[in-house]
Amino acid sequence: MSSENTNATPQAGEILAAAALNNARAVAPLLRAAGDRIEADRSLGAEVLNAMHGASLFRLTLPRRHGGAELPLPQLAQVAEIIAGADASAAWCLGQAFGCAMSAAFMAEAPARQVFDPADAVLAWGAGLQGKMVATDGGYLVSGTWRFASGSHHATWLGGHSKVFEADGSPRPGPEGRQANRTALFPRDQADFADDWHVMGLRGTRSEGYTVENLFVEEGLTVDRETPTERQVEATLFGLPTTSVYASVFSSVALGIAQSAFDDLLALGREKKPRGARSTLRDSPVFQTRMAEMEAQLASARTYKHAIVSEVWEHLDGGGDLSMSDRARIRLCTTYAINEATSVMEQVYRLAGSTAIFNEQPFERRFRDIHAVSQQVQGRHTNYETVGRFMLGLEVDTIFM
Repeated sequence: MSSENTNATPQAGEILAAAALNNARAVAPLLRAAGDRIEADRSLGAEVLNAMHGASLFRLTLPRRHGGAELPLPQLAQVAEIIAGADASAAWCLGQAFGCAMSAAFMAEAPARQVFDPADAVLAWGAGLQGKMVATDGGYLVSGTWRFASGSHHATWLGGHSKVFEADGSPRPGPEGRQANRTALFPRDQADFADDWHVMGLRGTRSEGYTVENLFVEEGLTVDRETPTERQVEATLFGLPTTSVYASVFSSVALGIAQSAFDDLLALGREKKPRGARSTLRDSPVFQTRMAEMEAQLASARTYKHAIVSEVWEHLDGGGDLSMSDRARIRLCTTYAINEATSVMEQVYRLAGSTAIFNEQPFERRFRDIHAVSQQVQGRHTNYETVGRFMLGLEVDTIFM
């Protein structure tokens, strides 16, 4: 492991965080205006991507040796929420890229530069250990099909999570008695894509599947993101498991969607007079009460999540180790945030009445987008069971923590 330590001074870190948040706010109006086109084209498009690259948003989790920010996790989550308030698909793609880019810290510098140094670099990958890597001279022959690769349409490189086999076909042993696995990185144009992203929500993520067959990938372009001994850059961010980063960021995507919908309902309530009613929504005691309840519900979920993520980050940044208890708390608060945000969105949709069903209104797409978010692994209700088992001292599968 490299002894390089790239943590910024507290003052420098605050400057980087402030710049990242300001950059996110600066591109948000463009993303909001592009929402209909992103939805129709099922991709972010050149204008949006150029703006996001110009704001260095895809470089926030890269090591500083690659011009990255190594942004603290609480601020990464805030960036994701700002972008999600403008467009959910853009935020989801960005959140996926955050986790993928962290793999640069687990690679030797030269191959990592090959992948991440170009200004438009984006790494995307699909879910699960769906591939097979067979050892050969200088690297591996990689075969597999992966799905749900958010952002793959605009990615420059792809990754394939794979089980590792020796040249003779025998499984390579890994830690804790499991078969070894690695992620192979390869240029996007070396994969065959399936046009299989026809979905209810998050359409603009273009989370298509892709396939490679017996593709040679050199050793240096493979990575094991979850083995600390492979880490090449000593910075707090890269001591976090990718699952915790994804949970923190994707829960903020849900919060951002719900908050923007809530704000638009507040504006609608000042003007809309429901059919048959004598006054506008704002004069309805029921509407007034529900708005206050939703404000508390959303703010409580956000505050709870931010408090836990910030507390864990400060502990790690101060030199502490990440415990299973820390991972469980992150899992719990992020799952809770996704489900509470989804609940608020459902209430907003109902309170907006028939206004909510029209494409030109700001509610219908957000309703679909947040329900796509809620179906992802980070929001599923079995996460509560996993955390509950841990709390009770029972065995848990750490892959879900």
